[in-house]
Amino acid sequence: METILLVDDEADILAMAREMLEEQGYAILDALNAEEAVRVAAAHVGPIHLLLTDVVMPGASGQDLALLLGLQRPDLRVLYMSSFAIIQGQRQFAEVENGLELGAPIILKPFTSDRLAEKVQEILAAKPPSPFDQASDPWRNV
Repeated sequence: METILLVDDEADILAMAREMLEEQGYAILDALNAEEAVRVAAAHVGPIHLLLTDVVMPGASGQDLALLLGLQRPDLRVLYMSSFAIIQGQRQFAEVENGLELGAPIILKPFTSDRLAEKVQEILAAKPPSPFDQASDPWRNV
């Protein structure tokens, strides 16, 4: 059973996504912000297979959280959630505006249970992240 760390600053979205994912058989850890997510992750002794995080939150952003947890858990996969309306032609602009790398995996809110399950399965089935793929890699643009 895979474990997902779910982070969203809106309690109703957090509860809804948690229920959707638990129905799919995932173990869920949840948090209402990045600071709480860091504490939850530190207290969890087992693996965390996926970080499913909102992009824009008070305090640290979803990307900041992903970078920090990625340093502590190099095999962690990440899927971002956003309620920003992104039409196909504006997706790259919206990703950059919100601090995401182009092509970062994202699911738009609101989403259906089926769409969430499909996207989570896609990310979990993907090749594990490489430490050299991290945005914090100092050699990346050399």
